[in-house]
Amino acid sequence: MNTIIDRITEALKDILIGFVKTGLESMFTEVNDKVGTIAEQVGQTPQGWNASIFNMIKNLSETVIVPIAGMIITFVLCYELITMVTEKNNMHEFETFNIFKWIFKAWIAIYLVSHTFDITMAVFDVAQHVVNQAAGVISGSTAVDPTTAVNNLMDSLEAMELGELFLLSMETMLISITMKILSICVTVILYGRMIEIYLYTSVSPIPFATMTNREWGNIGNNYLKGLFALGFQGFFMMVCVAIYAILVNNMTVSEDLHGAMFSIGAYTVLLAFTLFKTGSVSKSIFNAH
Repeated sequence: MNTIIDRITEALKDILIGFVKTGLESMFTEVNDKVGTIAEQVGQTPQGWNASIFNMIKNLSETVIVPIAGMIITFVLCYELITMVTEKNNMHEFETFNIFKWIFKAWIAIYLVSHTFDITMAVFDVAQHVVNQAAGVISGSTAVDPTTAVNNLMDSLEAMELGELFLLSMETMLISITMKILSICVTVILYGRMIEIYLYTSVSPIPFATMTNREWGNIGNNYLKGLFALGFQGFFMMVCVAIYAILVNNMTVSEDLHGAMFSIGAYTVLLAFTLFKTGSVSKSIFNAH
């Protein structure tokens, strides 16, 4: 009788060990997939991420926003000319060089508006280069081998009793579901960033039209800071994922499997939270409001 019970127990243990092993392997694979997915998404420029959306935004900018930017340039240049004339005692102390300076400012303003997309895309090209360079370093140093990681834990799994294995299998299933949900959150963050980039670029001629004026130039300057903040947000996302992957690697040397399971769940929640914060961190660094 004891032999039958022992065999049933061993069979159940083998089933639960297989369930835990499969869950752990998929969990570590999920870590590698996160690194690869985020590296791929944040390393793309707006035109590379979705050409159809980019072309639509570009057409809207050129047909709807550029005429408004032209009106703003006219207003700003007229305001600049009036200010320049009146501040020198109604031209009694006026210098001819100021006319040339005003013409030069007008030329710069028109050039900026007519080449707005070239300038904004140059910002994201620089950011993409930084992210791609970081992705090569991060992917090579944080890759987790799921087979090796699980094999290192097999002795601990086989030494467990049936009840503890059942509890661990439930924990594995719970953490796996949590990671799936948080993976959706990460996808939302990535797509949200790209949509924000498209929104920024859609109205880019308007802030660029104000950059040559001393009083209004803060609008354009802050907009340019915001572009750099959005571009380099991808780099901060890569750093967050790298830290996450390194923390998860600690699970392979942990003797407390239950603690390691909840640790990886906590790390995944922390990853989603830090990815949400990368936008505000990047804007704070670049002093963008």
